[in-house]
Amino acid sequence: MNIDKALQKVISKYMTLEDALPTKMPEYVNSFGYFFGTATLSSLAVIFISGIILVFFGPDWWHFTKVGAFVNAVHFWSVEVFYVAITLHFTFKFFKAAWRDGRQRTWMNGWAIYAITIFSGISGTLLQANWDAQWNSQQGKDAFAAIGLSWMNWLNYTTVLTLHVVFFAALIVLLVAAHLTFVRSESPVRPIVNEGKDENEK
Repeated sequence: MNIDKALQKVISKYMTLEDALPTKMPEYVNSFGYFFGTATLSSLAVIFISGIILVFFGPDWWHFTKVGAFVNAVHFWSVEVFYVAITLHFTFKFFKAAWRDGRQRTWMNGWAIYAITIFSGISGTLLQANWDAQWNSQQGKDAFAAIGLSWMNWLNYTTVLTLHVVFFAALIVLLVAAHLTFVRSESPVRPIVNEGKDENEK
């Protein structure tokens, strides 16, 4: 079996080369909705890069060195930017009715990304390796048990680290890749003002 050939068939079935790597975009793409989408992706890239560095050097580094504290702060503030950007992104998209024209899967995929990042963010706060993290994990375990997630041992540092840097991170990467693929294959949603016009009005 030729994997490359199979991938070519799948990609060509859902999008053209111009869709996958567009050289021109419609004028209406130049809007705040897409700007905040790009800001979300940019902040997510910073989150992953800074997070990988933190994982390599460990809590002793980010608690007791100036460089480690700086990288930890970059990671924290990029998360803050991410949530502001993604909230503004789907707010703009909501008022533009971005689920129109068969784009429901893109819309639901975006909400799935948002939901998973909340769990990822919670697990991230428990990795601070300080008294705050210990108190949060102790107080939060009952809440997660109440919604059927008691199997996630939030009091075990290794478990939380694995969930944060492997499980949730992998899910986010896969869903973001799917989201971008959906957007490229479906093309950007047209403005509402352009809908409902007959040919004489164009």
